[in-house]
Amino acid sequence: MKAIRIESLDHEGRGVAHQEGKAVFVDGALPGEEVEYSVFKKKPKVDFANISKMLRESPYRVKPKCPNFGACGGCSMQHLEASAQVASKQRVLEDALWHIGRVKPLLVLPAIHGPYWEYRRRARLSVRYVEKKGGLLVGFNEKRTRYVMDMDRCEVLPARISKLIPLLRKTLGELSIRAKIPQIEVVATDQADVLVMRVLDAPTPADEKALREFAEENSVHLYLQPGGQDTIRPFHPEAGASLSYSLPEFAIEMPFRPSDFTQVNFSINRAMVKRAVSLLAPHPTERIADFFCGLGNFTLPIARSGATVVGFEGSETLVERARENAQANGILNASFLAADLFRMNREKFAELGGFDKMLIDPPRAGAQELVESIDEKETPERIVYVSCDPATLARDAGILVHRKGYTLQAAGVINMFPHTSHVESIALFTNRPEHAGAREMLGSEI
Repeated sequence: MKAIRIESLDHEGRGVAHQEGKAVFVDGALPGEEVEYSVFKKKPKVDFANISKMLRESPYRVKPKCPNFGACGGCSMQHLEASAQVASKQRVLEDALWHIGRVKPLLVLPAIHGPYWEYRRRARLSVRYVEKKGGLLVGFNEKRTRYVMDMDRCEVLPARISKLIPLLRKTLGELSIRAKIPQIEVVATDQADVLVMRVLDAPTPADEKALREFAEENSVHLYLQPGGQDTIRPFHPEAGASLSYSLPEFAIEMPFRPSDFTQVNFSINRAMVKRAVSLLAPHPTERIADFFCGLGNFTLPIARSGATVVGFEGSETLVERARENAQANGILNASFLAADLFRMNREKFAELGGFDKMLIDPPRAGAQELVESIDEKETPERIVYVSCDPATLARDAGILVHRKGYTLQAAGVINMFPHTSHVESIALFTNRPEHAGAREMLGSEI
């Protein structure tokens, strides 16, 4: 066995060390720990290993709350104290900004964090019928495999959803189509709890009776999905559920459908939107763009300032949904347009009209084509960038700073997914040195 001292955590929550010129990624190891390890996968420049013996334990190591931790692929950091998790994510963000984009923020924003348990309002549970394991399995996949965990609860799901796992296993395991149900999408809101069941075969009348009884006994709305997203339909109750989340700071109630994208952590989303609007500092006389706007999660709160806001999204369906949400909230100064933001260029960007400020909230691929399309001579004075991948944020930050003339005023993490290695973050860019920095804009918030 080899001994090694762990230096840091990587973007997947693994301990990182170096030995004999190679990087070693050790599952379950924490910075500062000394461990003996056994390699399970070798590559020319890196080894992947497990802990075989703990020699010196980190003072930040804690006992995981979930009995499935270590085997379940859902969480990777329950063994690390909560504040240390956030600090680790901040280091991941800063390392990415420097090593990829060659940029450093003038100010590191305080992390946005909140509840660490029962926070997950949306989830996808895998379903597999495995006769050798006693029947149906319902849960998350095992770590590094496509096998489904044999679990009876989940600590990051709301308790009322977690308790459904063994009940689903029993009810679905008795259906004739038990081998034809690959997944269940969970949506838990203050109004209703929804289960969207993917079905590869139509349920029989006996199956339908059992599913109705399950929905009534557990006070859930059950939807069936026989094909793509457009086939999702309410099964019981037939009227379906009225779903929404709130942004009370901006007097906004955001209706959505089970298939719509929303953040999984509603309380952190509220704090994130508040932070984004504070950094953007919108004024009534300004024209502001919200790129990758989705349902209007940022667009509508920005519009409450009185600014003229235009939301851009690739999907015509989402654009129409955003328009409906603006109307539902009585917001008249927000409009929405469909645009393929991954095929953006200078000509197309110019056709959108000038903007005083921009908010960008892209998927993991980032917004490289969009930021490259900004005219250096007519740059928006302020850009707030919300990211779900530090690497693509760092790449785009490098373009904005080194090629478009922006200053990275501030950046910080948003702990949207506690106990996982996922790093959500937010950054502020300004195009003139004399602009007020993030500290002045946020005031008492930081």
